Amino acid sequence: MTMNYENLSGNWNYPSSIRAGAGRINELAECCRAQGMQAPLLITDPGLAALPMVAEAEAQCRAAGLRIGLFSEIKGNPTGRNVDDGLAAYRAGKHDGVIAFGGGSALDAAKAVALMAGQTLELWDFEDVGDNWTRVNAEGVAPIVAVPTTAGTGSEVGRASVITDDAQHIKKIIFHPKMLPGIVILDPVLTVGLPPKVTAATGMDALSHNLEALCSPFWHPMAEGIAIEGIRLVREFLPRAVADGTDLEARMQMIVASSMGATAFQKGLGGMHALAHPLGALFDAHHGLLNAILMPYVLKANREVVTQRLERTARYIGLADASFDGFLNWVLQLRAQVGIPHSLGEIGIDESALEKIGRMATEDPSAGGNPIQFSAEQYSALCGRAIRGEL
Repeated sequence: MTMNYENLSGNWNYPSSIRAGAGRINELAECCRAQGMQAPLLITDPGLAALPMVAEAEAQCRAAGLRIGLFSEIKGNPTGRNVDDGLAAYRAGKHDGVIAFGGGSALDAAKAVALMAGQTLELWDFEDVGDNWTRVNAEGVAPIVAVPTTAGTGSEVGRASVITDDAQHIKKIIFHPKMLPGIVILDPVLTVGLPPKVTAATGMDALSHNLEALCSPFWHPMAEGIAIEGIRLVREFLPRAVADGTDLEARMQMIVASSMGATAFQKGLGGMHALAHPLGALFDAHHGLLNAILMPYVLKANREVVTQRLERTARYIGLADASFDGFLNWVLQLRAQVGIPHSLGEIGIDESALEKIGRMATEDPSAGGNPIQFSAEQYSALCGRAIRGEL
């Protein structure tokens, strides 16, 4: 039975305090006050900064007596320089909290700015390696209210940010538990204006998070349960959201599937992300689109160890052919239906850096969650197949 989107509204904690439903953006000022903010800095990307939704959010906060500022100098793949600039704006404006507003790039940059608000060490000192996170002055992390405007990364419920080291052209993961936003607003109305191509790419990113979490070999039954339901939501609602951007039920379910993916991937990610991170750093390509293109190639490379999980998932999401091939064919059909290219070559990625990409993939933290530990040569070969479209 189809549920009316108007019933899809509620509050829950998992572990962020989440306010989900159409129109919940009207609670932004209240959420800021609940986090102790009097002078929040709204951090978003340049495209969103020019849209009415940001102006309306600013006006709402001002009407509630908050002294709000705006920072929007963020690239599609946020860099250390973007974070430094955002931090300078935060300190210059004497702000006391961050509103992370936008897609994954804006959310990641905003969370990194909040982390750095009260630190004396450099951003890269907090890379997610070993116990680097213990170097953080936890009391100096600014409070965060997160407002996603895409349904993909799920960064609003994550404790980390992916930031590109400008000097080394490497994506690095910055982590601390207090980077987890205190309050999250999931309002599907904010995603209605997303073009079909962006809806498709970000939605496939949500699928990749749920799917790689499911296939990760680590034991985390709660995350696995969330992942398999997230995959079902993507199957049912992504084609609808792409076909009709005003379908609020589909938009709501996709923004939830996105948050579920990021909740689930504490179980681990895998080869899609291990390759997408270096490809994004080297070619400045859209992260969700990279995961979407890489997906079937990585699934096939992992076939010998993920077949049982994918057969179970195929049964759960209602595929007629509940086999590995049936699941893989569904992924291929979904990609075609929502307009995802079949190969990396189609988005301008060539084979010139294959050896480097393979090496970077093995060094990426996501590689540790792949069910097979591929060598640099194997990652290079896998990426080459994805570039040429040889599944």
